[in-house]
Amino acid sequence: MAGIVEMQNSPRVDRIPVAVKQACPTIWINPAVADSASVLPDLALGKADVDGAVARWQRFAPLLTRLFPEEVSGRIDSPLIPLAAGLSDTILCGAGGRVLVKADHALPVTGCIKARGGVYEVLAYAEALAAQAGLLAEGRSYAAFADPEFRDLFGRHIIAVGSTGNLGFSVGLMGRALGFAVEVHMSHDAKAWKKERLRELGARVVEHRGDYGAAVAAARNAYSGRGNAHFVDDEDSVELFLGYAAAALDLERQLAAAGIPVGPVHPLFVHLPCGVGGAPGGVAFGLKLLFGDSVHPVFVEPVASPCMLVQLAAGLERPVSVYDVGLDNRTAADGLAVASASMLVARTLEKLVRAVVTVPDDALYRWLKILWTEAGIRLEPSAAAGFAAAGRFAQTIPAETRAAATHVIWTTGGAHLPAEEFEAALARG
Repeated sequence: MAGIVEMQNSPRVDRIPVAVKQACPTIWINPAVADSASVLPDLALGKADVDGAVARWQRFAPLLTRLFPEEVSGRIDSPLIPLAAGLSDTILCGAGGRVLVKADHALPVTGCIKARGGVYEVLAYAEALAAQAGLLAEGRSYAAFADPEFRDLFGRHIIAVGSTGNLGFSVGLMGRALGFAVEVHMSHDAKAWKKERLRELGARVVEHRGDYGAAVAAARNAYSGRGNAHFVDDEDSVELFLGYAAAALDLERQLAAAGIPVGPVHPLFVHLPCGVGGAPGGVAFGLKLLFGDSVHPVFVEPVASPCMLVQLAAGLERPVSVYDVGLDNRTAADGLAVASASMLVARTLEKLVRAVVTVPDDALYRWLKILWTEAGIRLEPSAAAGFAAAGRFAQTIPAETRAAATHVIWTTGGAHLPAEEFEAALARG
């Protein structure tokens, strides 16, 4: 099939497929994929770490309910939406199989997947500060984190983050709800409405002339070593990664409740939009711990910004940027407009990601419109990436397993997209 490429890992840029360098839609089948049982024990993170993240979410359930009573009843999670057979068939280009949507575009509080990581890391930092201050008496409900004595403590600290928008919003919303000062570093060309909603929360927005990576680097340098500050490092944060990984248990529970089997004869393919890699990497890691070789993570990136594909294909001996292969990192999928992948994620998922699929911007707009008109699902362009990739990828699955396969397409944002932005995106579809 045209556009399908299998390469050997190498640290050399010349090992990256020519189609990728030419910004052509590509299906890259990862040659390094190995048996999960042999890979997972050798990783620095494991099941105990994800279980710890789940336990922290549970401790903070009373606080989340107190702060956001109209949206949250303990846990920040999204529905798993089955699609009609006709639409599923359209998405999979007739390959067969079931399609469901993990609807993080409508995730409570933030309306984007970044709540799973960004909110979680703010809570982890708040918990550490409260413990150091002696405020965590045994048996005390974590709802107390919204009390004045906690807010006074948090008000003396700063949380900083570099973001294209959605992570900054998640960190800013949770940070400001607890009383932290928040500073979000963004590129000058990030969406204006995303900057404005941060300012409305009371966060300070710092704009940088460079791209997302430059904004992250500037924020990291500004807050390195400061005792009263915490930098949420989207490129290298274990807390972010584990916050996302906990979402795998939500999907496991929902699949079981729906009576959908996952196993060797019922493979699960999970299509995940990928920017720097933290969210899809964490989710994929959690799913591999649960389902092993029966789950197949598929990352999806814009043709102009395939940073994870570039990094995995070139090898992990040194960081590689999309700029190194002549791409411009300009895409309508602003949440995925990242030039360099997280090396933490690349090293962790090197042998666990089944494939990376790249998609053009016009396909994002087309699927955004289809999902709205046929299923009432309201997405921003980056969140439509999985739909633009699933059908092409499904053709690579062995014919004898296609009908028994389940495809979960993970949406990542859209509920908070301003009406005028959404209407403009629909018009382009």
